[in-house]
Amino acid sequence: MQFSSVRKVLLLGILEGPTEWLPVSSTGHLLLADEWLRLDASAGFKELFFVVIQLGAILAVVVRFWSRLLPVRKAEHGLSWKPETLRLWGRVLLACVPGGLAALLLDGLVERRLKSPIVIALALVVYGLAFLVVERRRRKPRVCEVGQLGLSDAFQIGAFQALSIVPGTSRSGATIVGALTLGVSRTAAAEFSFFLAVPVMLGMSGVKLLKFGLRFTAQEGMLLALGMLAAFLTSMLALGALLRFVQKHDFRPFGWYRIALGAVILYKYLQLWK
Repeated sequence: MQFSSVRKVLLLGILEGPTEWLPVSSTGHLLLADEWLRLDASAGFKELFFVVIQLGAILAVVVRFWSRLLPVRKAEHGLSWKPETLRLWGRVLLACVPGGLAALLLDGLVERRLKSPIVIALALVVYGLAFLVVERRRRKPRVCEVGQLGLSDAFQIGAFQALSIVPGTSRSGATIVGALTLGVSRTAAAEFSFFLAVPVMLGMSGVKLLKFGLRFTAQEGMLLALGMLAAFLTSMLALGALLRFVQKHDFRPFGWYRIALGAVILYKYLQLWK
């Protein structure tokens, strides 16, 4: 295994971890990083790699929020169900429905027409502006904790997440914008986006693995494992950092950052076009 390949996948995994949870688009960042790093692999394996390393990020959510996500607890005569956790999982699974339908109906179109630097850049800018507008019009939240989300709230947040099928939108970005628009507190919006990612990203990674198959070499398998490990470790740091940040600040800095990143990608794309 070449040292340069190991270095590149570690850097990509380190980048994937925080950008998966911060509402800044991991796709946009990985697009820029791949321009400079140029991972030496087939197009099919690179497509698989950029999706499957998200499993490391998912594991970070499961580890950090294990007690809240586990639906059973120890009881006097064995195990008992936790109603509050079952209720949370019900909301999470309901929120997955719009995104699942969007993926089934539009995934082919997205693959053929929308995976371009110009689309990613525009999505970054549009949702950056959305964060600025939503935060400017912000009122006192009516939902302060994840456990207070109703069925309608969950489904509507899922509908916003479905918009993240457009590259550059950011799954967490669309989810958080939707939650804030509905009057959910910043902390609850961030936490629900974390929990919602578990089934969504597991499904996406599973589909990519089925499409690609298990035909990758031992070296490619090792690269996947290293990328997932790097994504897991940086995700553990990013999850806590984001929750601490939103307890004292709003999401406007992420909005401005998205606009700046979109502008950089547009500039780079237009320069290459000349």
